[in-house]
Amino acid sequence: MEKLEAFIEAVQNARRMVFFGGAGVSTESGIPDFRSVDGLYHQRYDEPPETILSATYFARKPEKFYDFYRDKMLPLEAEPNVTHRVLAKLEAQGKLSAVVTQNIDGLHQKAGSKRVYELHGSVLRNHCTRCGRFYPAEFIRDSQGVPLCDCGGVIKPDVVLYEEALDDAVVTGAVKAIREADLLVVGGTSLVVYPAAGLLRYFRGDKLVLVNRDETPYDSQADLVIHDSLGKVFSALDQAL
Repeated sequence: MEKLEAFIEAVQNARRMVFFGGAGVSTESGIPDFRSVDGLYHQRYDEPPETILSATYFARKPEKFYDFYRDKMLPLEAEPNVTHRVLAKLEAQGKLSAVVTQNIDGLHQKAGSKRVYELHGSVLRNHCTRCGRFYPAEFIRDSQGVPLCDCGGVIKPDVVLYEEALDDAVVTGAVKAIREADLLVVGGTSLVVYPAAGLLRYFRGDKLVLVNRDETPYDSQADLVIHDSLGKVFSALDQAL
């Protein structure tokens, strides 16, 4: 209880809060993460998910890529949970300056957040690799085999696959937001995926708060660590706002 009260007080006192989130933000919306006991990395496939979700695999076996992608990476029916909604509320109040997310589900924007830096892209954006034409996620979901553009080009999701670099403009914006924040709240991430996790080193503000079910490599560097569900923590915060 004391930690929850300290977290609420930190948010109430903040003027430029930034939230840095991972897969744990969306698990309460029914979207599985990758590394937990029941995550994608512990499910059985003919090939490991990290192999299937690589640029090389996409280029060599696009049909198998899309079989997996449609099955596991397109949760278009998912709805924002309390964490997404409270973050959108904090932004509307002028207290939260940005969300930096490793997720690709678009739920922050669906909840109403405006300034979101999607480090790993989004399933909601898809473009032809030949002519650049845009296609919505529903087109990918409803297509068969490898989705093709009218020009004949293969359509690719705007998600950062293994072996691909993060978008420079997104990283630059995220670094600037983190560097200018007075409070950085990190939630639902194991902080073992780089280069994303490395962005924390740019924080120069007053308080670093970590909210995660399990320990992370950054726990010892944080001013406040809460090992609990984001839903519980942000529900308490919501009641105090």
